[in-house]
Amino acid sequence: MDAPRAAAADASLPTAEARLRAAGLRVTAQRLAILAALDATRSHPHVTWLVEETRRRLGAVSTQAVYDALASLTAAGLVRRIEPAGSPARFEARTGDNHHHVVCRRCGAAADVDCVVGAAPCLEPSASAGFVIDEAEITFWGLCPTCQHAT
Repeated sequence: MDAPRAAAADASLPTAEARLRAAGLRVTAQRLAILAALDATRSHPHVTWLVEETRRRLGAVSTQAVYDALASLTAAGLVRRIEPAGSPARFEARTGDNHHHVVCRRCGAAADVDCVVGAAPCLEPSASAGFVIDEAEITFWGLCPTCQHAT
């Protein structure tokens, strides 16, 4: 996408401040910094990276403040927490759609994978045990391009 189109597309998206207000959350520097960090990356960072990035953007901020902000943002549906097996929790700003993830077995890199077919939750279990299913979380595992070339 060329720069003018990209700028126009970005202008049509709600600002982080607007998203916080729409979710009924107070606008705080920590929440804005975390949303900006997540919006700026296509990766799925863990808390350590988010703490470092928030400190880079704001200066001093406690690790607990980042955890608290992430909990609020996740509860409000503005941030999604994923927990691939054997990996620390990861976070992303892509919410409200039905997508899954692919994770590298070697380095832990994660990427989004759109749902292949169907509507949310995109998979139907053979039995629901009385649960009302509203989401299916799928993690595909393999080797990322960097790790493939390293072998």
